[in-house]
Amino acid sequence: MALPHLHVAVLMGGWSNERPVSLMSGEGVAKALESRGHQVTRIDMGRDVAVKLAEAKPDVVFNALHGAPGEDGTVQGMMDLMGLTYTHSGLVTSVIAIDKELTKQALVPHGIPMPGGRIVDSEEIYERDPLPRPYVLKPVNEGSSVGVAIVTETGNYGNPISREAKGPWQEFGHLLAEPFIRGRELTTAVIGDRALLVTELKPKSGFYDFDAKYTDGMTEHVCPAELPEAITEACKDIALRAHRLLGCRGTSRSDFRWDDSQGVAGLFLLEVNTQPGMTPLSLVPEQARACGMDYPDLVEAIIAEALDDAKAGAKTREGAA
Repeated sequence: MALPHLHVAVLMGGWSNERPVSLMSGEGVAKALESRGHQVTRIDMGRDVAVKLAEAKPDVVFNALHGAPGEDGTVQGMMDLMGLTYTHSGLVTSVIAIDKELTKQALVPHGIPMPGGRIVDSEEIYERDPLPRPYVLKPVNEGSSVGVAIVTETGNYGNPISREAKGPWQEFGHLLAEPFIRGRELTTAVIGDRALLVTELKPKSGFYDFDAKYTDGMTEHVCPAELPEAITEACKDIALRAHRLLGCRGTSRSDFRWDDSQGVAGLFLLEVNTQPGMTPLSLVPEQARACGMDYPDLVEAIIAEALDDAKAGAKTREGAA
């Protein structure tokens, strides 16, 4: 169903490590909306974001922010208080999904396979390894593989890790330590109530870090991935169940590691992204395109779900009054 012409505020930028990606996502969304005849107000989020949103008076806000405070519930709570309709997940879902440990606590009891591990004080790792090598250290609440380090027996971090070695321990007081899962990098997008495809990500060198994600030519995307049917279906099933269990809205993207020597038992969900990138290199638009949905259609579908949810919420409040 075609959307009526709307006034959409596209919220982008901000001050997280993912600001450059958010600006690219936001500009792509804005241009797509303008191509469909919608009025667009671009807002590069600063501390006066509430004032700018109040002045704009949009019909709906497209939240194209990545990382805190746009993806962790802070901005969602502000927009709830302002009575604004906005895309993507709400406050509670955002608070849980941005935190990798909370995500595990929400999903693992329901049978979602995720790596083990524990939260460690960064000071600890200068004295001893928190897990047997190889293992992964990552910030608890950052996205886009920001600050991820793989610690191996032969790596150049030292043993134990040196204070002088460049890594997330220099930027974050606490880190999530997880066993390293050998194998293949997979991802599945969910839009509305449908899991799309599985993409395999093949970095040209190293692993799928921030640079590999957002530098053209550094990663090969195989979409759809060439996988056994059982693995494809498992990825789609897990992604959709995680989307529902967390209460995601609009779109999400679930990232996996698969040890292909272990079959389905080697498949692990790493995280669920509640506001996936919408840049030219981003995975959700790529999967949508492979399913016959062009970029403007994808943007409008995300907005349509936000509007439908707002209407359903209004009817529920009326019924309770």
